[in-house]
Amino acid sequence: MRNTSESIKKVILVTGPAGNLGSAVVRKFQTENASLILLDHHPERVLKLYPELAGSPDHLLISGVDLRDYSLVDSAVSQALKKFNRIDCLIHTAGGFRMGEQVHQITPENWDFLMDINVKTLLNISKAVIPQMIKQNYGKVITIGARPALAGKARMGSYSAAKGAVLRLTESMAAELKSKGINVNCVLPGTIDTPENRQSMPDADRSGWVAPESLAEVISFLCSQSADDIHGAAIPVYGA
Repeated sequence: MRNTSESIKKVILVTGPAGNLGSAVVRKFQTENASLILLDHHPERVLKLYPELAGSPDHLLISGVDLRDYSLVDSAVSQALKKFNRIDCLIHTAGGFRMGEQVHQITPENWDFLMDINVKTLLNISKAVIPQMIKQNYGKVITIGARPALAGKARMGSYSAAKGAVLRLTESMAAELKSKGINVNCVLPGTIDTPENRQSMPDADRSGWVAPESLAEVISFLCSQSADDIHGAAIPVYGA
């Protein structure tokens, strides 16, 4: 049944909650009094980052979930549904970045890594969550692309292909699920202002970088009723 009231406590599933973007998303939805389901790969990391959520009846923190392993993903989602009976919004921030190879130099290791961490994880979490959203006739899915998803960039062939696949899958899911009360959209960040990016690019002009908190605001909007008529959008958030 469609969630028609913004006053109802939302149940939000976030993958990659320990990352720079994922943690900004978690903090944003904490301010909105949402129930949070946090899935992270590294054992105990979410428990250390979010001690105030651990053990709360309103939240569920699950560590040690390798999103590339469907059996682990399915088990975690089943645990979440047993606790909350529904998932209103899936925010898939988990992903990875590598660059440097020209296309003719791409190694199987880098290709497989980027496809697995960006694409396979999306397929697995979607397979686990979407049937419940169809059953409840309501849901919001937000994926994370990147500017290179729109056009190939030099020495980013594998990454561009992986994020391009994320975008195309988002569009396909949006077309498939629109009639079932489910919105699927993709956010395309520019360079995110993170400590890691500042360290790796110390001389870069950061005036056009985008803060994780700005991306979290866009994601929050896409999870709201105000976005009910948005399907299959690729929303650029590039900063100044």
